Amino acid sequence: MIRPETFYSWLAGNNIEFFSGVPDSLLKDICAYITDNAPHGNHIIAANEGNAVALASGHHMATGKIPLVYMQNSGIGNAINPLLSLVDKQVYHIPLLMMIGWRGEPGVKDEPQHVTQGAVTLDLLDTIKIPYAVLNDEEEKAGEQIRQAIAEIRRTGIPYALVVRKGTFEKYTIKTSVASDYQLSREIAIQEILDQLTDHDIVVSTTGKTSRELFECREALGQPHHADFLTVGSMGHSGQIALGIALSKPKRRVICIDGDGAVLMHMGGLAITGSMAPGNYIHVVINNGAHESVGGQPTAGALVDLVSIAKANGYKSATSTSTASELSDALSAVTKELCPALIEVKVRIGSRADLGRPTIKPVDNKKDFMRYLDS
Repeated sequence: MIRPETFYSWLAGNNIEFFSGVPDSLLKDICAYITDNAPHGNHIIAANEGNAVALASGHHMATGKIPLVYMQNSGIGNAINPLLSLVDKQVYHIPLLMMIGWRGEPGVKDEPQHVTQGAVTLDLLDTIKIPYAVLNDEEEKAGEQIRQAIAEIRRTGIPYALVVRKGTFEKYTIKTSVASDYQLSREIAIQEILDQLTDHDIVVSTTGKTSRELFECREALGQPHHADFLTVGSMGHSGQIALGIALSKPKRRVICIDGDGAVLMHMGGLAITGSMAPGNYIHVVINNGAHESVGGQPTAGALVDLVSIAKANGYKSATSTSTASELSDALSAVTKELCPALIEVKVRIGSRADLGRPTIKPVDNKKDFMRYLDS
């Protein structure tokens, strides 16, 4: 395996000193090392992968240096637009070193949402004409790959991608922690939401541990899962999935259980929700200020005023809570006239060590959910 400090020193030795991206579980150790060691302003955890490409492009134009952009392979979709219409050699011809976590690698067991993306990752890079190498987990060979990659970037002036398999980097524990003294946990917040639901309510939950905890809370209560759409992939889109349902089912209440990182990724969705003004939509944003599911790197969630942002985007009401009783009161107070409503729930970082994953396939979840919507 590659020591993160060694990899970082290779980059520094080649004058690569600016980093931007969206954290990935396969890259969490090297990303944690970058978070701890890059100078302030030289490492930006972006709202989405396309933003990371844009940030890196700005850095290159200001300094002439090669930046590094990192992402999970699921984020390539967010990055394709700027990769092809900004950095491409037929447009602005901007050099980048990319580091892409290979979730769903063929032959390696992974979650359903990663299987197709993993199968097409290398083909996708070929299609968009980005040369790549699958990073070797032996340091000597990996070091040579880095040298070749940077030489290729300098020769051609175009991006080059390092595709990273699971287990490539040695473990590194992040020292830059997200400060949080909130007592409420995400799982208790989800339990509180479930306590407030009626038999006709519809739930859409966001990617990561939120959907996993929602599934397990239902299991613990002996409740069925058909009222919940568990968004296991497509980070940042659960809010608009919920909006599409709310507009089509105006007589039923729709609750979106979202996360701070997901909301930040596609914040423009808030404006669309506000402009459509559904009277049956409650947007609960559980905010721990971190990308917890992929390593705990900080988001800007702890720094922004989500309540003011929601109101400025046309939400009829918005409030912030940090205790179970405040959350209960906020949910109980929401009426049709106050929707769309946003309820921020500030929680501490952390989850149970034995947290499992949904035991139903995504397609079966969809089928059960659609039958429930039709009932």
